[in-house]
Amino acid sequence: MGANGSSISELPDNEYLKKLSGPEAISENDPFWNQLLSFSFNTPTNSAELKLLEEAAVSVCKSLVGNNPRTGNLAALIKVFLSRTKELKISAECQNHLFIWQAHNALFIICCLLKVLVCQMPEEELQLHFTYEEKTPGTYGSECEDLMEELLCVLIQLIVEIPLLDITYSISLEAVTTLVVFLSCQLFHKEILRESIAHKYLMHGRCLPYTSRLVKTLLYNFIRQERSPPPGAHVFQPESDGGGLLYGIASGVATGLWTVFTLGGAGSKRTPQQEESSPLANQSLLLLLILANLTDAPDAPNPYRQAIMSFKNTQDSTALPSPNPHAFQINFNSLYTTLCEQQNLDQATLLLYTLLHQNTNVRTYMLARTDMENLVLPILEILYHVEERNSHHVYMALIILLILTEDDGFNRSIHEVILKNITWYSERVLTEISLGSLLILVVIRTIQYNMTRTRDKYLHTNCLAALANMSAQFRSLHQYAAQRIISLFSLLSKKHNKVLEQATQSLRSSLSSDGSPLPDYAQDLNVIEEVIRMMLEIINSCLTNSLHHNPNLVYALLYKRDLFEQFRTHPSFQDVMQNIDLVISFFSSRIEQAGAELSVERVLEIIKQGAVALPRDRLRKFPELKFKYVEEEQPEEFFIPYVWSLVYNSAVALYWNPQDVQLFTMDSG
Repeated sequence: MGANGSSISELPDNEYLKKLSGPEAISENDPFWNQLLSFSFNTPTNSAELKLLEEAAVSVCKSLVGNNPRTGNLAALIKVFLSRTKELKISAECQNHLFIWQAHNALFIICCLLKVLVCQMPEEELQLHFTYEEKTPGTYGSECEDLMEELLCVLIQLIVEIPLLDITYSISLEAVTTLVVFLSCQLFHKEILRESIAHKYLMHGRCLPYTSRLVKTLLYNFIRQERSPPPGAHVFQPESDGGGLLYGIASGVATGLWTVFTLGGAGSKRTPQQEESSPLANQSLLLLLILANLTDAPDAPNPYRQAIMSFKNTQDSTALPSPNPHAFQINFNSLYTTLCEQQNLDQATLLLYTLLHQNTNVRTYMLARTDMENLVLPILEILYHVEERNSHHVYMALIILLILTEDDGFNRSIHEVILKNITWYSERVLTEISLGSLLILVVIRTIQYNMTRTRDKYLHTNCLAALANMSAQFRSLHQYAAQRIISLFSLLSKKHNKVLEQATQSLRSSLSSDGSPLPDYAQDLNVIEEVIRMMLEIINSCLTNSLHHNPNLVYALLYKRDLFEQFRTHPSFQDVMQNIDLVISFFSSRIEQAGAELSVERVLEIIKQGAVALPRDRLRKFPELKFKYVEEEQPEEFFIPYVWSLVYNSAVALYWNPQDVQLFTMDSG
């Protein structure tokens, strides 16, 4: 650090950092700070270099922790940063690169130090380090007790008030990252933190009035997807031939400044991934999810979650004032477009789930869109590539479908959207298919994958619930979708027979001489019979409500009619089999009357004619199949580890030592 360039490996021996962390107290007005904050080094470009930066920061922090109670240098550094933020907005408007650059560098050092301190000590001890001043060891002044709160508040003000320009991009990103670091104490606890110091400051006092503006800004950062400015966009330009002493110092180091966020040194060419990525959008989304999933305070609900639950569309002129003090308006069209484009990211899918589940304004808007395929197709692609996705991402995608299928309008409209050439669906060439039929194909494929691989009952249940919600609205099912529905039933039937045979053999050998415990096949049989009944109810719902719209399903039923024979007299399925049996008998009779060796086209024509002729009152009416997504009790036990696993795996500028992380196991992400 300092006016000369440094490499990461040299940081522990850097004279300026040694002085900062050493035994000598440094006044806030000391020229040292200008020297410290005029630094340059080639920034990390991979995880190995990020690890080196972490290790260098650990070395500096070890010395700082020992000396800070006597010197108060951490508080002095923070106060230097706070003093420089007061003019940041004017500096941005006046293009004052030098001022912004040094403020950014101060925050960068603070963030690096905080990250190590948060990892290595309890929050109470960390808070003490904010209060130490130059005086007798172990004593501190009351006037400094809220320095942590002041820093948090200033970071939020910086995010919401500083205009996003090329010269402010890095400091805006550093402010977001530092807030993530402040809250990262959760990573180092196995249990869910419910009353941390950072929570208290963010939910009360000076930070609280900024709640809606912070959430809105983070959302807009995500929506805008602003890429990192190219290296050199922030470089100082001389105002005259001389440029002055400050320019002389700054120009020598500014070209190497562009820090961790562009993941490249001075003048380096950005990779295609960097060209396409937006670190600020990514970090803003992660911070938004962290804030949304903070646990409620003992005396008040989480205000950030309230803001996310209640914001409205800027285009909605009829929107009534909300009683929620944290409500605001945002452009739903822009939000929808970005969400559609970003669903390959876990965190974007989690945001979509959060909005659909918790914000009725967003859900109503999305369900009214006439281009729902732009949202549904990326979700289906997540499920289709289930082997490549982590289980949490798959669950979120599936629950999103379940929430969407709760709406009858959605279930009708998806069969009216015709898609052409779905290139990512490789089992069969789909030159033309409705969105509804494709959705059925992907959900069935997910069920079949789960049956052979993960065998997760929760995933099974949600897949079947989505199909059940849609079943009464099935329209013009693609022949392949109809075949796959019956093929799934065939697979379940074979599995049922296999388990039944194993159970029978187990009973016969129950008096085996070795007395070893026998497998509990009764439970397996019960589970498979529940799934079979659900499939029969789905087929029955379609036949009862939209028989005349689905000749391909009737054709598939007739082609595999023998599959259903064994379930006609089964006590668990007799009632739901009545309509299916009636349909099979009715159409089989009409086809037999038409003669032998009929073409597929002729059989379908007979089915269409028969669907009109079959009296509706002959089909028994059953209660409508409707399943509603209900969040688990204590959802934070799932969502908080999930969000922090995303931070652990996704944060561009942060390295987390796996040995320190306790919230989740390293394979959970």
